[in-house]
Amino acid sequence: MSPESVLDVPPGAAAVPLSVLKVRDDATIEAIRLASAPVASTATVAPALFPRLAAALAAAQPTFRSTGRLHAAAPFDLEGRLLVLREDVGRHNAVDKVVGHMVRIGNFPLADCILVVSGRASFEIMQKARRARIPIVAAVSAPSSMAVQMARAADITLVGFLRGGGFTVYAGAHRVTTAVLEPA
Repeated sequence: MSPESVLDVPPGAAAVPLSVLKVRDDATIEAIRLASAPVASTATVAPALFPRLAAALAAAQPTFRSTGRLHAAAPFDLEGRLLVLREDVGRHNAVDKVVGHMVRIGNFPLADCILVVSGRASFEIMQKARRARIPIVAAVSAPSSMAVQMARAADITLVGFLRGGGFTVYAGAHRVTTAVLEPA
């Protein structure tokens, strides 16, 4: 990786790549798994929080509502408060913008955040989440099979099909608790 592809980050934080590797097979996932530790986190969330996150993401996307052309990514705290939202025509770019913003404001790593993305969860998004130490990723659409493999290898909770009040947990179900949330 070239020096230009890594941001300067605060002392003690891991470097965040601006570009991602093209992954073709399980051997690459294994190599990445061995190169960085799984995401260690005690974060947990109640199932009722996930539909709230999807609604908050949709409400914060006026351009998408009018055009249907932009992807969004947003970190939420563990209580469901939106921290920042970034949009881009590329879902990976939206995630890069979020991580870059959080680094710039000194809120990095993102160990106490839930990353919500408006499209599907790809391997590359999961790789970015791992680098940013995000323990929970939720996607409006389905994850790719390689995203599920990466989530399992990285101990990241991966939620997909987050719509219509429902969702599916593909990895890391231990972070989805049976706790009851207070009404919003």
